[in-house]
Amino acid sequence: MAAVNFTREIKREIVRRGIENACCRTAALSAFLRVTGSVLRSGPRIGFEFVTESERTAEFVIGMLEDLFGAELKVVRAEADVRSGRDRLVFQCLSDRSFYILCELGIAERTGDAISLKMDIDRYMIENDCCKRAYIIGAFLGSGSCTLPKIVDARSGYHLEIVFSGQKIADSFLELLARYEILAKYVERKGTYVVYLKNLGAISDFLDLVGAEGALQKLNALVGEKEERNRINRVANCLQKNYDKSVMASVRQIRAIETIAAAVGLQELDEPLREAAQARLADKEASLKELAERLGVTKSCLNHRLRRLVKMAEELSGEE
Repeated sequence: MAAVNFTREIKREIVRRGIENACCRTAALSAFLRVTGSVLRSGPRIGFEFVTESERTAEFVIGMLEDLFGAELKVVRAEADVRSGRDRLVFQCLSDRSFYILCELGIAERTGDAISLKMDIDRYMIENDCCKRAYIIGAFLGSGSCTLPKIVDARSGYHLEIVFSGQKIADSFLELLARYEILAKYVERKGTYVVYLKNLGAISDFLDLVGAEGALQKLNALVGEKEERNRINRVANCLQKNYDKSVMASVRQIRAIETIAAAVGLQELDEPLREAAQARLADKEASLKELAERLGVTKSCLNHRLRRLVKMAEELSGEE
């Protein structure tokens, strides 16, 4: 069974919560465009475009760009994502202000007549703690995803990831998460660098960090359900093992009693052993506790008598 895709719920909650401060919005936009955007050039103009599957995320990002920079974006095309099968919307900003926006977001810079792209997190974007959190939020909104295991599927696990285009920025993002004691790793995948978390505690800390409280509550509820299911399974397995042991013991006792009956006859046994043997033959499926209650003896006493019968049968058959 496939894991539960938790991504949409997290992103919707982040969007509903919003980002208030202008510095934090700038940091979030910088991260978002880093992970899902690309730089464009048309004649003298330098601009950018970004891709998203979520209309809500697109509205959220466009709203921040318009509020902060007066940017004008337009949908240039829609394309199908091969992996998810969903349509991805491509938005473009190519105007007189688009290069200025890239510079303000710490993505591009001009030195004299030369224009270059910054390949790492601009330190001015994350000077404040609130901006560091906003940068992490922006990165997750852009290329983050989270999957949780279905309760009935023990093979699937917890997984949260954010995809980056370069190793340098992936390294810097690991350091950024480490500031909050969230220890992530990354792996190279088809020319990209995927920062990921597989530890339940780390994913919980991440959700708390980005303010996805509802998603965190759902995760905790899911974990509780899974633990309860595992507990029930452990109890059932334990009961089954005990039942199997009881059945095997009963079979061994019946065979022993039949061996004694055939060799010397049950009438040759002393009364306590004879009563135990006859009770077991009369109800081959009864538990030790049930037989003991019928005979008016303790479970330990009956068990001792049945063991004596098994021992006697082994001696008679030469199996001692």
